[in-house]
Amino acid sequence: QVQLVESGGGLVQPGGSLRLSCAASGFTFSSYVMSWYRQTAGKERELVAAVTASGDNTNYADSVKGRFTISRDNAKNTVTLRMNSLKSEDMAVYYCHAHRWVGDYEYDYWGQGTQVTVSS
Repeated sequence: QVQLVESGGGLVQPGGSLRLSCAASGFTFSSYVMSWYRQTAGKERELVAAVTASGDNTNYADSVKGRFTISRDNAKNTVTLRMNSLKSEDMAVYYCHAHRWVGDYEYDYWGQGTQVTVSS
């Protein structure tokens, strides 16, 4: 079955770094756009970063540009989010997301989330 398993979350001080990883299985990983979203209590889930199926193109939320880097390894079915210069406002549950369209049909998968806490 489809699985997206995030890891790497935890507690970090402001200004610190974390690397989130997402291991995918059960679908053709290399055909999917992969993204990281985040959500805090009472707020909608927001897109943080995305990478195209080939890995050639990325896009980022304005709030993380220059600090976060998304990358993928289609040979290992993994997507990584490198987060630097973390701020308190980056604290959230981070979710891995896989998405593709095949004709009129949309395929859409989510991981269970990993908590990132930024605090001194």
